[in-house]
Amino acid sequence: MKYFKLPDLGEGLQEAEIVRWHVAVGDTVKADQLLVSVETAKALVDIPAPYDGVVAKLYGGEGDIIHVGEPLLGYEGEADAGTVVGRLEGGGSSQEDSFFIGAAPSTREHLATRATPAVRQLARQLGVELSGLTGSGHEGLITRTDVENAAQTELDRFGGERLRGVRRSMALNMARSHAEVVPVTIFGDADLHRWGQAREPLIRLAKAMAAACAVEPVLNSAFDGKSLSLKQHERLDLGIAVDTPDGLFVPVLRDVGHRTPAELKEGVMRLRADVQARSIPPREMMGATLTLSNFGTLFGRYANPVVVPPQVAILAAGAIRDEPVAVDGAVVVHPVLPLSLTFDHRVVTGGEAARFFKALVEALEQPDA
Repeated sequence: MKYFKLPDLGEGLQEAEIVRWHVAVGDTVKADQLLVSVETAKALVDIPAPYDGVVAKLYGGEGDIIHVGEPLLGYEGEADAGTVVGRLEGGGSSQEDSFFIGAAPSTREHLATRATPAVRQLARQLGVELSGLTGSGHEGLITRTDVENAAQTELDRFGGERLRGVRRSMALNMARSHAEVVPVTIFGDADLHRWGQAREPLIRLAKAMAAACAVEPVLNSAFDGKSLSLKQHERLDLGIAVDTPDGLFVPVLRDVGHRTPAELKEGVMRLRADVQARSIPPREMMGATLTLSNFGTLFGRYANPVVVPPQVAILAAGAIRDEPVAVDGAVVVHPVLPLSLTFDHRVVTGGEAARFFKALVEALEQPDA
């Protein structure tokens, strides 16, 4: 059997949830024919066939989680090193049909003598940690009944529904951030009275962030906590948080510093429309070097936005409010934009963050061009 594996989907994405199979066992498929739709933390992705062939086996059903490098589909024919689409490296010798869906490679080896592949797959689907179970089978083997009983016990205790898709990925990313990042948040305000119109700040915010990155480029960096390596980016690719009923999406506005306000506005409108329609290409959700949360369009003034590795900072903008401001000994009313900057103190110093924030506010307070 020839194996077609889940390809590398980019940006550190290690898993995807099967949404819908478009083929069945026994079907004859052509190269580039749609095989399966999957959902990652970033978007819905349609995966095409790598070449012509006859489908011999599908690995996983709708709702199953598959990791990068695990087989998606088996073709009729002699086994080979596995066909891979994307940037996935490796290969190796032929493989027996002993794969299972839903556990990381390190988990497979550890659990191999305690549960069959089918039971491991079931445990992953039900969210049961096999390491905490005592097997009732021969020589302590964990059985399907053991897993089902454990899942039912947990469900009876808590209730509710298990997270899937974007919300599941959001939960994992937030947990990762909490475990890795040392967050510090500073707050400030930008006085917008020099603006001709101060109620649509997104494009001005994007350009101001690019200006601030020129002053303190370390905030536009990627940090690898394992190797303690810092990589500064040459341009600002700005992730813009977009709220949807399905969860939080972060499409990327490319090369902000070198685009005109009109070009940026057109790009933002297109990205938002694609997100709302769930038709945004995966590449448009990857590669953000810094993130902006414009939550003030909904409600609120200040926040503690969450830095998601490998990024090292995130800016949040609250709602613009008319507030009293002291000017030359007199009290006047100006539109004020509240701002919150969270940075990873493992790599960004307080001085660097403060200088970035100052440059950002100074850029925002300039008159309209």
